Amino acid sequence: EDEPRVADFIDRGLRAENHGVTVAQTGGDGIDLARTGDFDVIILDLMLPDMHGYDVCQRLRQEGQQTPILMLTAMDAIEDKIKGIKIGADDYLTKPFDFDELLVRIEALMRRSRSFAQSSNVLSVADLELDRELLEVKRGGEPVKLTAKELAIVELLMSAPGRVFSRTRILNQVWGY
Repeated sequence: EDEPRVADFIDRGLRAENHGVTVAQTGGDGIDLARTGDFDVIILDLMLPDMHGYDVCQRLRQEGQQTPILMLTAMDAIEDKIKGIKIGADDYLTKPFDFDELLVRIEALMRRSRSFAQSSNVLSVADLELDRELLEVKRGGEPVKLTAKELAIVELLMSAPGRVFSRTRILNQVWGY
């Protein structure tokens, strides 16, 4: 969100509801954050100073980013809404908006995302497959022997293809530090 007033309103409201918030004011910054951060939902404005929000969404989806995207914009034509959903947005809300509506939409996206992640026992990235239930990894259909920690690292990386994880995040997630 590039409008400071709107960004601050959303930031304060979500923090009051105990959500963590990171604000990017340009499309490029948003893409960089999405690649390296661990976010439950991305709220994306369409009219950004450096690039169009459609391009941001499309690039993230092409890179394998699966974080739910909610487009929040003043562009209210039905054609805009259809285009946003078709290129990869999970929801579309127009400005002006009611904060309570934004909040329930975010919570619904998070609920669906968690439900999907829990129901998906097999992760696939390129020719690599991880069966979470059987704790088996296959590459090109051939079994790969891994230790428990190696398996945990592979699962973390495969759960968010294209995302970069910090050393701290990996240590915390895999070793519990």
